Amino acid sequence: MTTRIIKVDYLARVEGEGALKLIIRNGKVEEAKLSIFEAPRFYEALLRGRDAAETPDITARICGICPVAYQLSAVAAVENAAAIDVPQPIKDLRRLLMCGEWISSHILHIYMLHAPDFLNYPDAMEMARDHGDIVRRGLELKKVGNAIMSLIGGREIHPVNVRVGGFYRVPTRKELHSLTERLIWACEAAEETVRWTASLPFPDYSRTYEYVALLTTSGYPLEPGLLQSSTGLNITPESYEEHFIEEQRSNSTALYSKASTGQAYFVGPMARFALSRDQLNPHAAKAAKQSDLLAGCENPFMSIVVRSIEVLHACEEALAIVRAYEPPDQPFEKVEAQNATGFGIIEAPRGLLYQRYRIGKDGMIEDVKIVPPTAQNQAIIEEDLKNVATQSQHLSDSDLQWRCEQTIRNYDPCISCAAHFLTLEVERQ
Repeated sequence: MTTRIIKVDYLARVEGEGALKLIIRNGKVEEAKLSIFEAPRFYEALLRGRDAAETPDITARICGICPVAYQLSAVAAVENAAAIDVPQPIKDLRRLLMCGEWISSHILHIYMLHAPDFLNYPDAMEMARDHGDIVRRGLELKKVGNAIMSLIGGREIHPVNVRVGGFYRVPTRKELHSLTERLIWACEAAEETVRWTASLPFPDYSRTYEYVALLTTSGYPLEPGLLQSSTGLNITPESYEEHFIEEQRSNSTALYSKASTGQAYFVGPMARFALSRDQLNPHAAKAAKQSDLLAGCENPFMSIVVRSIEVLHACEEALAIVRAYEPPDQPFEKVEAQNATGFGIIEAPRGLLYQRYRIGKDGMIEDVKIVPPTAQNQAIIEEDLKNVATQSQHLSDSDLQWRCEQTIRNYDPCISCAAHFLTLEVERQ
């Protein structure tokens, strides 16, 4: 009997801690397990008993990379509970804020965390020695996303200007138009980014996935809307928990989400692109066509190209919103959510983010449920690890470890902030 065990006890990363264990016995991958043992943070418990108006400021602290998605899905849920529909200018500013977060988060992943995998560099710093201009382009693009978040949200990390019903303060036309020149440059740089990522070498791997993403009437999905899947699901946010369930496993402090049928599913850029690529703006659609992706993509290693297409879409959409901007009559609508349950789903950079709040007659939160993208993708990541390991058994231990890291980073999980998150232990018996 030949047994090959690759065991990784510690995954160092900014957001938390995790491990990977791979067992191959007699040429068959028996186990490919991604264990997340990040310490529980108890945000849902922290929110119970708090005023519903506090949700955007508390939920923003859940993530330093995509705080806006947490804020806006929370306010969507509270406003849903109050049966409030905010005016279009407020919606446009929220969509602009999301564009900023998408640009900042996607560019961080593309240039700093994922690209070194394809070019055989240990990290972005080493990559910069040979590709300084490319890395500088990534850093400048990220600054554009950060500038949008600072102007609309009040600051880049954990924004403070978002409130239930709108914003504490909205920018003047002059303030918002100050972004125009930088966004024009960003659109050109984003096109270059698509061409560059499309030229990277990709492992030959593809499979059929159950994709799940939002369906909106306002264009490529960024903001709250209906929920759709590649197998025909079309539901309202209120029905989310009827179709998707979470379960606890002993190897992870992150819950595993699955469809109620027991099937793992895939959320994030690949899912959005698969289900809504016909809603990309013209330049992003043209870039997708030139990258041979407009007909579709089922190779998760090419998610770096899909993310770059989404960056181009976000830059162009941000520019359009800035140019058409007219300040709303007032920065926010008064919202009083009492004795009701509200639901909010939004497309965070990494995928669907669901929040549900039950609010009492005193306006205080009685119960809350938050389902982040990483919990929804954890099961499908393990399936990919098993399939990729099966296909890649001919590789040496070090190369197999590299391929497994790359497989995990395809999903840009919240554990991916550090590029070198795997240490390797090999037992040969």
